[in-house]
Amino acid sequence: MYLDNFYTSCTLCPRNCQVNRRSGQRGYCGESAELRIAVANIHRGEEPPLTGLGGSGTIFVTGCTLGCAFCQNWQISHSGMGKVVSADECAQICLKLQKAGAENINIVTGSHAIPALVHSITRARELGLTIPILWNSSSYESVHALKQAETMIDVYLPDLKTLDSDFSGRYFNAPDYPATATAAITEMIKQKELRYGPCRAAVRAAEEVKPIDPDWPLVLESGVIIRHLVLPDRLQDTRAVLAWFAEHAKGKALLSLMTQYTPIKSPKNRYARELPNRFVNDKEYDTLQGWLEEFDIEDGFYQELVSDDSWLPDFTRTNPFSSELSVPIWHWSKGFL
Repeated sequence: MYLDNFYTSCTLCPRNCQVNRRSGQRGYCGESAELRIAVANIHRGEEPPLTGLGGSGTIFVTGCTLGCAFCQNWQISHSGMGKVVSADECAQICLKLQKAGAENINIVTGSHAIPALVHSITRARELGLTIPILWNSSSYESVHALKQAETMIDVYLPDLKTLDSDFSGRYFNAPDYPATATAAITEMIKQKELRYGPCRAAVRAAEEVKPIDPDWPLVLESGVIIRHLVLPDRLQDTRAVLAWFAEHAKGKALLSLMTQYTPIKSPKNRYARELPNRFVNDKEYDTLQGWLEEFDIEDGFYQELVSDDSWLPDFTRTNPFSSELSVPIWHWSKGFL
């Protein structure tokens, strides 16, 4: 199959390592052709049209194409935490999430594993998976690889971290990130128009109580939500991203402005100590609100200020998140829970 050829001389991400992952070689992402997963859970901390009433069925894929110094999922992105699963096993995880009430399947950092994930989702569809597929990524991915996964994906959830190539070169090990990410996001917007539908929990309730309550939330069935994480002391990055969104994506995608930056001193990244050692403050938050008005950006979401790191995930735990945010379904060390 053509997709599998990506693994023979890997060009799935812009690094174009061209290693033979089918023979066990590993490129920058650290992964062979085998699909490895760390955790699957019902997550209630995503944007409202992704969470709905039932939560988002997140699957955290091991490995990553970037090397972000402030990565909050370092245990799985670059420390190798995860377990090999077959296409059938991944399909069963998807079905288990659907049975648990998930509004969608939310694949986190899967850019380096597109062939295996396409096989897995195809198998899950054959076995009865009906909910939308979300592609939750850093946007550091090749347009030609994205096109191979287009028919599998319903909703894109890309980051747009920065448009500063010096910053991305030093702290992501990817000076080409701005050009690559904007090209990938532009392709995503071309592929998917915004479309909403009733959340699954509302549909199930309507079988007993009709009509559907108009106050029940809708969920996104197709479209793009562009995420941007605000960094303290680097609001110029955010302003540039907002300007890009206003010019290229407003009216065609949603914006999610995230203020949850948390200082992380990764033991594996020598540049981590150069990054801000505090949370976003009230003054910066007010500035962000003013810029949203200036650029007339209304379609989207922004977080309230986060003042501690109690929400940070720990993937050594069966439930990496707090019980308020997450219901564990599968864990790399225990299997189904």
